[in-house]
Amino acid sequence: MSLRVNGLTKSFGDKIAVNNVSFSMEKPGVFGLIGTNGAGKTTTIRSVLGIMTPDSGSAEWNGKRITRETLSFGYMPEERGIYMKTKVLEQLIYFGMLRGMTKADAKKSALSYLDRLGIMEYKDVPAEKLSKGNQQKVQLISTLIHDPVLIFLDEPFSGLDPVNAVMLSNLIKELVENKRYIVMSSHQMNTVEDYCENILLLHNGRTVLQGNLKEIKKGYGHTNLVISADERVLPIAEKNGLVLLAKQPETYEFKITGDAMAEAFLKDVVAAGIMPTKYVVKEPSLNEIFIEKVGEEQ
Repeated sequence: MSLRVNGLTKSFGDKIAVNNVSFSMEKPGVFGLIGTNGAGKTTTIRSVLGIMTPDSGSAEWNGKRITRETLSFGYMPEERGIYMKTKVLEQLIYFGMLRGMTKADAKKSALSYLDRLGIMEYKDVPAEKLSKGNQQKVQLISTLIHDPVLIFLDEPFSGLDPVNAVMLSNLIKELVENKRYIVMSSHQMNTVEDYCENILLLHNGRTVLQGNLKEIKKGYGHTNLVISADERVLPIAEKNGLVLLAKQPETYEFKITGDAMAEAFLKDVVAAGIMPTKYVVKEPSLNEIFIEKVGEEQ
């Protein structure tokens, strides 16, 4: 099974919202569609699913155009779309039946997810009575109730508190274990870095970075150094040309040009009688790469 998007383009008047975007998923997992707000992520998803008609390009699942008839897919939009005046279980059953489920199967699946996500007590309560986080859980259940193969999650962690974020994280991991294909749209780089093997970075509708995340980071080499020691390391770092990026109590992160700079710095630190409790040379974070790439496109 595979998802293939080729040359997708979508305009609104004179504005090109998505410009010749292509990507593919050849195996189950999580694909990261990243970019700032307004980069074209949501328009790309809606064009892939046929919610919007693209000006050109195609989106196919196993060589066929994506429709409800050719593929069981789920889509959780960033703007939540549940019925505020309708009771939670009642509308989940309705959503399940819209996806082709029997009423009994929809109810069984809905109750299972309500229990799994800790909101069973609200099953007979109108959605407007729920907190924003619990409304988001209802939206997620409506996305997954029919056990779709291909799942699109648009900013799924937006507005979730840490406890609910962990709950969603565990659910995503379970979906991957069950061989589901997930396209996750987000502007939160730490979230993408936690889940996604492959990414596509959009800016102003254009692809500015694409590929395997590990390989992308590897290509940058060792650019960051983290050291836990007392503040005596600061003048040594300055002498060696390191640039301070972040500071926490007795832990510092520096920008470096490579391993040679890191080795010279460590040699001087030890020579000064300082024994660090932590010393890590690493690749840049996705957030740093994101800022660099978007900055280049300004």
